[in-house]
Amino acid sequence: MKLQLALDLVDIPGAIEVVKQVESYVDVVEIGTPIIINEGLHAVKALKEAFPNLTVLADLKIMDAGGYEVMKASEAGADIVTILGVAEDASIQGAVAEARKQGKQILVDMIAVKNLAERAAQVDALGVDYICVHTGYDLQVAGQNSFEDLRTIKSVVKNARIAVAGGIKLDTLPEVIAAGPDLIIVGGGITGHADIQAAAAQMQQLIQQG
Repeated sequence: MKLQLALDLVDIPGAIEVVKQVESYVDVVEIGTPIIINEGLHAVKALKEAFPNLTVLADLKIMDAGGYEVMKASEAGADIVTILGVAEDASIQGAVAEARKQGKQILVDMIAVKNLAERAAQVDALGVDYICVHTGYDLQVAGQNSFEDLRTIKSVVKNARIAVAGGIKLDTLPEVIAAGPDLIIVGGGITGHADIQAAAAQMQQLIQQG
């Protein structure tokens, strides 16, 4: 079980400063969609150069032209690239094919997928590396979480590893760990904490304890 830090509302220098504090406690650093919108793939390149031993995920949320966009993210240094579960199968297949060529991995983000179990099984058959249950920010505000969806996906996925994202905090982490995902993605639960390093350390400790 790995811990991924999601960086969303910072610029490149701010992202580097945050990661410096927590690099000992996280396994994957996610360059979030807002940073990529503001800074472009330069953000991915800068973080990979600053922290070459960390796995870097580019949260592109690809919807089309999967192969091309994975190629560009790979060139920038991304180890994992995201594509949306609502994308066409052909787009996901193109992303997977390019990732294999580049020695990278694909995470499928299931945000906004309606028939979760059916689509998860279909996506799993396309050879992706991770399938991520994701309660988006707008639904988190309405009080929703990903835990039930996580159980649903775990019941149908045979090959891919399972990731979970969306509003995970220290107090809800034990419930997430109990559901047994492979990758736990935390954003504000770490970056919004008064002591970022302590929050990341506590989370990693809980994960190690299982």
